[in-house]
Amino acid sequence: MTRVTVIGAGGYAGSHIAEAAVQRGFEVRGVNRSEVAMQIAGVSYEQGSILSQADREKAVNGSDVVVVAVSPRGNMLGQARPAIKELATLAGKAGVRLGVIGGAGSLHVSEGGPLVVESGFPEDYLEEALEMAGVLEDLRASGYSVDWFFVSPPGGFGAYNPGEFRGEYRVGGDVLLTDADGNSDISGADFGVAIADEIATPAHHHKRFTVAY
Repeated sequence: MTRVTVIGAGGYAGSHIAEAAVQRGFEVRGVNRSEVAMQIAGVSYEQGSILSQADREKAVNGSDVVVVAVSPRGNMLGQARPAIKELATLAGKAGVRLGVIGGAGSLHVSEGGPLVVESGFPEDYLEEALEMAGVLEDLRASGYSVDWFFVSPPGGFGAYNPGEFRGEYRVGGDVLLTDADGNSDISGADFGVAIADEIATPAHHHKRFTVAY
């Protein structure tokens, strides 16, 4: 049985990933800085922070895949990037696959075009978007020392736009995916399934990809 640890399992993306992983039949451990109020049956929860070296080591130990679904906000700002870099080093040494959920800011708006973060990006989220772009830079610079994948959700992804489960999605690379109406969306449930699919059948090694309708 594939053993999956989700760091940030109490958040929007993390909870959907954990739920989809349980439904796929994985052994799922959810790590969160605070106690998770609405717990998912089948997930083994524990408190911990990616900012703690001991908790990073614990997350890697006994896992086949570790998925990071944290946002560099509040006291995480400026600290998430180095913490994920340290986690990547630990994962590489242990032979554990690492997945990181980033933002849409580091995607290109079109092939060869500017980045989303350079195109009228909301000021309130600029710093965290740039930090997650830095995480992607670090992973790309790591070469093949760790088997990583980085996922950028669509521009309209978030708890403010939960959507409904459709059981479908498209996969892209470094360019923001939009539909015929220019929308860039995916529901939390379908996003979780996309990550569970990548864990079950790895298709992206040392690569970033994006998913959307």
